[in-house]
Amino acid sequence: MAETGQVDGSPGKRAAIALASVAVLCLVIGVLAGPQTYNWLKAVHVIAVISWMAGMLYLPRLFIYHCGATPGSELSETLKVMEQRLLAIIMTPAMAATWVLGLWLVWQGGYLTSGWMHAKFALVFAMSGVHGFFSASARRFAEDRNTVPASRWRLWNEVPTALMIFIVILVIVKPF
Repeated sequence: MAETGQVDGSPGKRAAIALASVAVLCLVIGVLAGPQTYNWLKAVHVIAVISWMAGMLYLPRLFIYHCGATPGSELSETLKVMEQRLLAIIMTPAMAATWVLGLWLVWQGGYLTSGWMHAKFALVFAMSGVHGFFSASARRFAEDRNTVPASRWRLWNEVPTALMIFIVILVIVKPF
Protein backbone atom coordinates (compact mmCIF):
# COMPACT_ATOMS: atom_id res chain seq x y z
CA MET A 1 0.00 0.00 0.00
CA ALA A 2 1.18 3.49 -0.77
CA GLU A 3 1.09 6.20 1.86
CA THR A 4 -2.05 7.69 0.30
CA GLY A 5 -3.95 4.46 1.01
CA GLN A 6 -4.13 3.49 -2.66
CA VAL A 7 -3.01 0.15 -3.99
CA ASP A 8 0.30 0.29 -5.88
CA GLY A 9 0.18 -0.11 -9.68
CA SER A 10 -2.10 1.38 -12.26
CA PRO A 11 -5.63 0.03 -12.75
CA GLY A 12 -4.64 -0.93 -16.30
CA LYS A 13 -1.69 -2.94 -15.04
CA ARG A 14 -3.85 -4.69 -12.45
CA ALA A 15 -6.46 -5.42 -15.13
CA ALA A 16 -3.79 -6.91 -17.41
CA ILE A 17 -2.59 -9.08 -14.53
CA ALA A 18 -6.17 -10.19 -13.87
CA LEU A 19 -6.69 -11.10 -17.54
CA ALA A 20 -3.38 -12.96 -17.67
CA SER A 21 -4.37 -14.82 -14.51
CA VAL A 22 -7.68 -15.87 -16.10
CA ALA A 23 -5.81 -17.00 -19.23
CA VAL A 24 -3.38 -19.08 -17.15
CA LEU A 25 -6.29 -20.50 -15.13
CA CYS A 26 -8.07 -21.50 -18.34
CA LEU A 27 -4.90 -23.11 -19.68
CA VAL A 28 -4.44 -25.07 -16.44
CA ILE A 29 -8.09 -26.12 -16.54
CA GLY A 30 -7.63 -27.26 -20.14
CA VAL A 31 -4.64 -29.39 -19.19
CA LEU A 32 -6.04 -30.83 -15.96
CA ALA A 33 -9.72 -31.18 -16.81
CA GLY A 34 -9.33 -33.19 -20.01
CA PRO A 35 -12.82 -34.09 -21.26
CA GLN A 36 -14.39 -31.68 -18.72
CA THR A 37 -12.52 -28.66 -20.15
CA TYR A 38 -15.63 -27.36 -21.94
CA ASN A 39 -17.71 -27.38 -18.74
CA TRP A 40 -14.94 -25.79 -16.66
CA LEU A 41 -14.40 -23.01 -19.18
CA LYS A 42 -18.15 -22.52 -19.42
CA ALA A 43 -18.16 -22.02 -15.64
CA VAL A 44 -15.37 -19.42 -15.90
CA HIS A 45 -17.32 -17.76 -18.75
CA VAL A 46 -20.43 -17.51 -16.54
CA ILE A 47 -18.33 -16.05 -13.71
CA ALA A 48 -16.94 -13.44 -16.13
CA VAL A 49 -20.46 -12.62 -17.37
CA ILE A 50 -21.71 -12.16 -13.79
CA SER A 51 -18.76 -9.88 -12.99
CA TRP A 52 -19.32 -7.83 -16.13
CA MET A 53 -23.05 -7.51 -15.48
CA ALA A 54 -22.50 -6.50 -11.86
CA GLY A 55 -20.42 -3.59 -13.12
CA MET A 56 -22.87 -2.77 -15.91
CA LEU A 57 -25.66 -2.51 -13.35
CA TYR A 58 -23.61 -0.58 -10.77
CA LEU A 59 -21.82 2.01 -12.94
CA PRO A 60 -24.95 3.92 -14.06
CA ARG A 61 -26.05 4.00 -10.41
CA LEU A 62 -22.73 5.71 -9.60
CA PHE A 63 -23.44 8.14 -12.44
CA ILE A 64 -26.81 8.97 -10.88
CA TYR A 65 -25.09 9.81 -7.59
CA HIS A 66 -22.39 11.71 -9.45
CA CYS A 67 -24.98 13.96 -11.10
CA GLY A 68 -25.93 15.23 -7.64
CA ALA A 69 -22.34 15.91 -6.58
CA THR A 70 -20.78 19.33 -6.91
CA PRO A 71 -17.82 19.24 -9.34
CA GLY A 72 -14.56 19.22 -7.39
CA SER A 73 -16.24 18.17 -4.16
CA GLU A 74 -14.95 15.26 -2.11
CA LEU A 75 -17.96 13.17 -3.19
CA SER A 76 -17.38 13.95 -6.87
CA GLU A 77 -13.70 13.02 -6.64
CA THR A 78 -14.49 9.79 -4.77
CA LEU A 79 -17.07 8.82 -7.39
CA LYS A 80 -14.53 9.48 -10.16
CA VAL A 81 -12.11 7.01 -8.55
CA MET A 82 -14.86 4.45 -8.01
CA GLU A 83 -16.06 4.72 -11.63
CA GLN A 84 -12.57 4.41 -13.10
CA ARG A 85 -11.60 1.47 -10.90
CA LEU A 86 -14.87 -0.35 -11.59
CA LEU A 87 -14.23 -0.03 -15.33
CA ALA A 88 -10.51 -0.82 -15.32
CA ILE A 89 -10.35 -3.54 -12.70
CA ILE A 90 -13.66 -5.37 -13.05
CA MET A 91 -15.79 -4.47 -16.06
CA THR A 92 -13.32 -4.33 -18.94
CA PRO A 93 -11.34 -7.46 -17.98
CA ALA A 94 -14.61 -9.32 -17.34
CA MET A 95 -15.97 -8.22 -20.72
CA ALA A 96 -12.78 -9.38 -22.44
CA ALA A 97 -12.88 -12.75 -20.66
CA THR A 98 -16.58 -13.08 -21.53
CA TRP A 99 -15.88 -12.53 -25.22
CA VAL A 100 -12.79 -14.74 -25.45
CA LEU A 101 -14.32 -17.65 -23.56
CA GLY A 102 -17.70 -17.19 -25.23
CA LEU A 103 -16.21 -17.36 -28.71
CA TRP A 104 -14.24 -20.47 -27.76
CA LEU A 105 -17.40 -22.11 -26.33
CA VAL A 106 -19.40 -21.27 -29.47
CA TRP A 107 -16.68 -22.76 -31.67
CA GLN A 108 -16.23 -25.90 -29.55
CA GLY A 109 -19.96 -26.37 -29.05
CA GLY A 110 -20.73 -26.13 -32.75
CA TYR A 111 -23.20 -23.27 -32.27
CA LEU A 112 -21.78 -21.00 -34.98
CA THR A 113 -24.70 -21.60 -37.37
CA SER A 114 -27.49 -21.54 -34.76
CA GLY A 115 -30.08 -18.79 -35.19
CA TRP A 116 -30.37 -18.17 -31.47
CA MET A 117 -26.58 -17.69 -31.31
CA HIS A 118 -26.72 -15.04 -34.04
CA ALA A 119 -29.38 -13.18 -32.05
CA LYS A 120 -27.28 -13.59 -28.89
CA PHE A 121 -24.23 -12.20 -30.70
CA ALA A 122 -26.26 -9.14 -31.72
CA LEU A 123 -27.34 -8.56 -28.12
CA VAL A 124 -23.82 -9.08 -26.74
CA PHE A 125 -22.52 -6.61 -29.35
CA ALA A 126 -25.18 -4.18 -28.11
CA MET A 127 -24.09 -4.81 -24.49
CA SER A 128 -20.49 -4.15 -25.53
CA GLY A 129 -21.64 -0.90 -27.16
CA VAL A 130 -23.36 0.13 -23.92
CA HIS A 131 -20.12 -0.72 -22.09
CA GLY A 132 -18.25 1.60 -24.47
CA PHE A 133 -20.83 4.36 -23.93
CA PHE A 134 -20.50 3.95 -20.15
CA SER A 135 -16.70 4.07 -20.45
CA ALA A 136 -16.83 7.30 -22.48
CA SER A 137 -19.33 8.70 -19.97
CA ALA A 138 -17.00 7.89 -17.07
CA ARG A 139 -14.28 9.88 -18.87
CA ARG A 140 -16.69 12.82 -19.24
CA PHE A 141 -17.53 12.62 -15.53
CA ALA A 142 -13.78 12.50 -14.73
CA GLU A 143 -13.37 15.73 -16.70
CA ASP A 144 -16.48 17.31 -15.08
CA ARG A 145 -18.14 17.44 -18.54
CA ASN A 146 -21.24 15.28 -17.99
CA THR A 147 -24.37 16.71 -19.60
CA VAL A 148 -26.69 13.74 -19.06
CA PRO A 149 -29.22 14.33 -16.25
CA ALA A 150 -29.77 11.80 -13.45
CA SER A 151 -33.24 11.00 -14.82
CA ARG A 152 -31.71 9.78 -18.09
CA TRP A 153 -29.10 7.73 -16.19
CA ARG A 154 -32.00 6.02 -14.41
CA LEU A 155 -33.23 4.89 -17.83
CA TRP A 156 -29.75 3.83 -18.93
CA ASN A 157 -29.52 1.80 -15.73
CA GLU A 158 -32.24 -0.50 -17.15
CA VAL A 159 -30.64 -1.13 -20.56
CA PRO A 160 -28.09 -3.75 -19.40
CA THR A 161 -30.85 -5.51 -17.44
CA ALA A 162 -33.10 -5.78 -20.50
CA LEU A 163 -30.25 -6.99 -22.71
CA MET A 164 -29.20 -9.54 -20.09
CA ILE A 165 -32.75 -10.92 -19.80
CA PHE A 166 -32.99 -11.49 -23.56
CA ILE A 167 -29.49 -13.02 -23.71
CA VAL A 168 -30.30 -15.48 -20.90
CA ILE A 169 -33.58 -16.46 -22.56
CA LEU A 170 -31.77 -17.12 -25.85
CA VAL A 171 -29.10 -19.25 -24.15
CA ILE A 172 -31.49 -21.31 -22.01
CA VAL A 173 -34.51 -21.67 -24.30
CA LYS A 174 -32.70 -21.61 -27.70
CA PRO A 175 -36.00 -20.65 -29.39
CA PHE A 176 -34.71 -20.88 -32.98
